[in-house]
Amino acid sequence: MSEIAIEVRELTKTYTGEEFSVTALDGISLSIPKGDFVALMGPSGSGKSTLLHLVAAMDMPTAGEVKVLGSRFESMKDRELARWRNTHVGFVFQFFNLIPVLTALENVALPLNLTTLSHAEKQKHAKTALNLVGLGDRIDHLPHQLSGGQQQRVAVARALVTDPDLILADEPTGNLDASSAQEVLVLLQQLHGDFEKTIVMVTHDSHATQFASRTLHLEKGRLLDC
Repeated sequence: MSEIAIEVRELTKTYTGEEFSVTALDGISLSIPKGDFVALMGPSGSGKSTLLHLVAAMDMPTAGEVKVLGSRFESMKDRELARWRNTHVGFVFQFFNLIPVLTALENVALPLNLTTLSHAEKQKHAKTALNLVGLGDRIDHLPHQLSGGQQQRVAVARALVTDPDLILADEPTGNLDASSAQEVLVLLQQLHGDFEKTIVMVTHDSHATQFASRTLHLEKGRLLDC
């Protein structure tokens, strides 16, 4: 049997305020083996991004269990969670989240600040990651000097620089034109195929699902199929 990367059981997440209560996830269960590439689809508000944040230990569930790469998060302190994320998870956001005043190389190297690597080692790792996404000749460019597709590839390089076990991508093509989106999807597919990375990608784009191994559907906080 394949080793399980992500396992959630009866997972529920409810957001409450003084005058409202919204259930983003309603008792879902699923398993994702290591090396899988899963596309997660569903309408806005279906709980896709919430699930991604819970898997990345960026948020905690209201009820149920989350186990990722053999780890549970309930008893971890904030600093432990930050270290765990930095070691095991590369997160790719829809809107790039690059620092405008930093070069591509400096943006990619940011996650390495939580490691004990020397400055030279950090630079070497960041250059390797940028070469991997085809931007080795753009290391000194600022974000505004890059196209949207190039900025997203920098964001992918930043997610890769610590050599994480798991890549979580939240609408990685949602802010890109069709050509740039295709480049990013091909890159993710290569990372899955060539480096056996486990990838979970939230998307609204049915075309994007063709690059994944399988597709799961969320609606109103419930998983429709596995």
